[in-house]
Amino acid sequence: MIDEYSGLAQEKEILFTMRTVFRIVEIKQTTKNNCNWEAQLTITDESDPQLTGLTDCIKEEINDEGWYRMGQLIVEVDRTHIYHMLGYLKHDQGEYEETVTFYEKSLETKRKTVPEDDASSASTYGNIGTTYRRMGDYSKALEFYEKI
Repeated sequence: MIDEYSGLAQEKEILFTMRTVFRIVEIKQTTKNNCNWEAQLTITDESDPQLTGLTDCIKEEINDEGWYRMGQLIVEVDRTHIYHMLGYLKHDQGEYEETVTFYEKSLETKRKTVPEDDASSASTYGNIGTTYRRMGDYSKALEFYEKI
């Protein structure tokens, strides 16, 4: 009990750790207006077979391989952004051939994580179109503008 440390002395309080797991025994309405419910709970411990099974299942789902895959996804997303920004810089420098190369690399890496027609690709398609327009290749520019 932690009621001696509580700001509300009249309440009887018990502190549980963040990992405490309860089993629901019963839930019932306590008022006629359907606003309040009372739940009867029992605390579980590490020897509970259902809790052990659930814990093992969760551990299996988030194993090292899962974290590795998550890391790889983050790297791909970052690489996509870096290629996009390099294309943007090359465009500002007037190096349009390199601009297109970097934007296309950005799209190539993005396709590993999202579908080709994903809305997040629109700015890259538009930037490639603008680059081709600056190069005087209007048909190629139109081809990329139509992908937006």
